[in-house]
Amino acid sequence: MTRTARLSVDIGGTFTDLVLLRSDGATFSGKVSSTPAAPEDAMVTGMAEVLAAAGLAPGDLSEVLHGTTVGSNTLLQKLGARTGLITTRGFRDVLEIGRLRTPGMFDLTWDKPEPLVTRRYRMEVAERTLADGTVSVPVDAEEVRAAGAFLSDEGIESVAICFLNSYRNPHNERIAAKVLAEAFPHLAVTASVDVLPESGEYERTSTAAVNAYVLPPLRGYLSRLEAKLRAAGVTAPLLIGNSNGGLSSSETAQRKPVFFISSGRSSGAAGAARLGAALGEQNLVAFDMGGTTASAALVHRGVLSRTHEYEFRAGMSVPSRFIKAGGYMMRVPTVDVAEVGNGAGSIAAIDAAGLLTVGPISAGADPGPVCYGAGGTRPTVTDANVVLGYLPAQLAGGAMALDIAAARNAIDRVLAEPLGLSVEAAASGVREIANANMVRAIRAVTVERGLDPRDLTLLAFGGSGPVHACDLAATLGISRVVFPPAPGVFTAMGMLAGHVEHHELRPAQAPLDCLDPGLVASLRQEMREAATAALEAQGYAADTLRFADQIDLRLEGQDASLPIPFDGTLDPARLRRAFLEAYRDTYGYMPSDAVEAVALRLHATAHAAAPLDFTALRPATSRAEAQSARRVVHFSRDHSVETPILPREAVTREMAGPLVIEGADTTIVIPPKARVEPNATGSLVATLETR
Repeated sequence: MTRTARLSVDIGGTFTDLVLLRSDGATFSGKVSSTPAAPEDAMVTGMAEVLAAAGLAPGDLSEVLHGTTVGSNTLLQKLGARTGLITTRGFRDVLEIGRLRTPGMFDLTWDKPEPLVTRRYRMEVAERTLADGTVSVPVDAEEVRAAGAFLSDEGIESVAICFLNSYRNPHNERIAAKVLAEAFPHLAVTASVDVLPESGEYERTSTAAVNAYVLPPLRGYLSRLEAKLRAAGVTAPLLIGNSNGGLSSSETAQRKPVFFISSGRSSGAAGAARLGAALGEQNLVAFDMGGTTASAALVHRGVLSRTHEYEFRAGMSVPSRFIKAGGYMMRVPTVDVAEVGNGAGSIAAIDAAGLLTVGPISAGADPGPVCYGAGGTRPTVTDANVVLGYLPAQLAGGAMALDIAAARNAIDRVLAEPLGLSVEAAASGVREIANANMVRAIRAVTVERGLDPRDLTLLAFGGSGPVHACDLAATLGISRVVFPPAPGVFTAMGMLAGHVEHHELRPAQAPLDCLDPGLVASLRQEMREAATAALEAQGYAADTLRFADQIDLRLEGQDASLPIPFDGTLDPARLRRAFLEAYRDTYGYMPSDAVEAVALRLHATAHAAAPLDFTALRPATSRAEAQSARRVVHFSRDHSVETPILPREAVTREMAGPLVIEGADTTIVIPPKARVEPNATGSLVATLETR
């Protein structure tokens, strides 16, 4: 059967977004309510609707791409598997000790995150591998079986194995993993060298523990999803968006879920970088606001900021290049994203001190905001926006009618009356606090990186990003805001612009001047062979593969390293210069210390399917006649104005604000004294007056 389309699906806390790219270049999008109890149900329902709109059958799909929040939600809600750890004797408390620091020196309210593995289930065995890779004490298989028996009897579902110096020689760790898997086949087993063959006992232990904790829930979810897709007639492979903004096989995600904790949101940031290139925008902030969270990522000099270390925590999660010990550490390739628990569904309340707060608790999809009429009783950011006139009476292309009166009553009862405010003033307060929370995320990837936001463009997407973007830009002094094609489903669209990828890592620790060229060449070849075998096993021909090398360098005696592009030519002087320039860009000064190598990395990509071309999009939507409509919009507490309401198709030339531009997937708000115009990519570009 001829395959004619690729389908991309991003499941969020409130809506499930779908984009289908047909072989003739036409795109079809859809948005359905998420089903938190069984996320795959919304995906299958939305898929049927989008396929029907495109005139295709499930068997016509060549690929199904999927961004999932199952991993991040599992960590956030502490719903992972009952997890155990088997480690070298004397290293039982590595997870507890961590990095011996706090994320904020003067924050006396900080609570240390509880380890994902309680101490009772952290088992020790007598084994030892020396720093040079010599096995000093072989692992005792019977001792491993005894530890496994105890954990199994205690109801443990998943076990991480992390031995001292196993990155140098995995022999003992491999034996232990094999013994455990054979003796207790019902246990999910994670060997640390399979997820992070790199120095750093805490980093490797934490990464392995996160993988083990998330593995059974994500594996179960993807297994159910694949079964339902097959039952619906889909025979195409299922690819999962990873934390680095690329795609990987479902089988990989089921073995190494730690690489997929930021699935979805990273795809949106990667898509923003590709759209920025099409727009000629070299410096921009990708801002994504969904129903539960809002996130920001930086594109600087045309390059999306990425890192190899990330800490997941409640409140605001940020890559741990600057802030350490704030959450659950994962040393994996990831887009450099700052995220706050503030989305359209974030609940507004009055705290014990009598102050108005917003988030991080969200109403999600069930019951959702009060205005959805699905049982919600606590006001949210969406309720505030509908009261203020920013949102239409119907969402998702008319699929959901909003109960404006119920939203007003909830804000009045819960917020306005206790605070002695009008309903509009209370709703404005909710919006202002939400905006302040989201500005923190943008500052985390700009000001805290030494960049002035005023020199950047804001690219806003997500179901609610375009509703708030111009306010955020004005606060930060940003004068240019871009709204991409179909911003409400842009994360799903970003996955269509991605490639299947595979990562390999090999330790290569030595002073840079003393690094052995023969060893480097051998390791590079070994990584290429491993990556080629892995991608060929997934059905990708060797001649479609592309390789990019990096070498991790750091100052001698330091722990933090930076990845430097590496073409295989071992030129210590050139690599040192490149490292020092990267160090200056990252930390603000250029040191003169000696430099040492830490590891070699390989990023392999398979270029089998043609990625989405943002310059050739053909959204399959009818050009509806512009309908004249107006409604009162409260742009601030003391300023409301009757505002023109236009469908997005009607914006064919430069127009002056105030305007509310409505589409099937989102609403774009253009404030007074701003202007908006379309460009060749189908994006809308707003220009703001800045102080």
